[in-house]
Amino acid sequence: MSELVTGEAVALELRPAKLPSRALAVLLDLVVVGLVYTVVTIVVVVSTASLDEAAQVALSIAAFILVLVGAPIAVETLSHGRSLGKLACGLRVVRDDGGPIRFRHALVRGAVGVVEILITFGVVACIASLVSARGRRLGDVVAGTLVVRERVPVGRAAFVPPPPPWLSGRFAELDLSAVPDGLWLAVRQYLTRMQQLDPQVGWAMAERLASDVAARTGTPAPPDVPPAAYLAAVVQERQVREARRAFGSAPVSSGPGTPQFFGAPVPHSPAGITYPAVAEAAAPVPVVEAAPQDRSEASGRRPSGGFAPPA
Repeated sequence: MSELVTGEAVALELRPAKLPSRALAVLLDLVVVGLVYTVVTIVVVVSTASLDEAAQVALSIAAFILVLVGAPIAVETLSHGRSLGKLACGLRVVRDDGGPIRFRHALVRGAVGVVEILITFGVVACIASLVSARGRRLGDVVAGTLVVRERVPVGRAAFVPPPPPWLSGRFAELDLSAVPDGLWLAVRQYLTRMQQLDPQVGWAMAERLASDVAARTGTPAPPDVPPAAYLAAVVQERQVREARRAFGSAPVSSGPGTPQFFGAPVPHSPAGITYPAVAEAAAPVPVVEAAPQDRSEASGRRPSGGFAPPA
């Protein structure tokens, strides 16, 4: 990765193109330009057969300059740094500050490219790219440009284990608006890598993150909930709120301990996912519903049968 700073003091992380991908893009461009130049040369020779030799040489030089020099410059200017070869290889020419190139940048790159690519058969360009830390040839150095990769392979998103079923919906009233994005990112990274950490180190890290989240929310973490499980439950609550805000639908529950969203059950912790220092998930506490009060009790008299509380 290469860090570029824009005029607004914003740091951009770009991936400079390597020599093999740049060489392949240049080769594709040269093949296309060579075919066009061959067709144009044949047309010029046929159409200028009746002219003298000096006129034929002048037209041939003009065709060479327009096709081999002017065409690449025009294509890079109109496409903002993406020629046919670069488009096929997922590359793009940008300025040193990360902005799109203009005509003067393409003109300098094309003029210097005639010497370091066409005349020297690319030897100078290859040496300059190997010496440069960001793989720039002489045309890029003079023009103040950089060739970067637009299509960067994206890795698979890390799996965030869900909380135990007995914690689902427990933090529905928690205020999460004051938790910054950096802290959310740290919590997510911990949850995705907690199985790879030492138990003591993971427990200490979970406690520190849980205390930070609790301080931001203004509500202390429950003492009966392990810090890792608390973090997973808070992250799930944030995801549910974001989904509700985006789709405008509240979660649907089909029973205790089985939260659903849009009618589809949310998966719980799969096999092999355990939270540090937690042997097993706590079972949901049974709730005993109180029987409706009798009218005689409401009027202040004792019930005629059953358990009578002491006076």
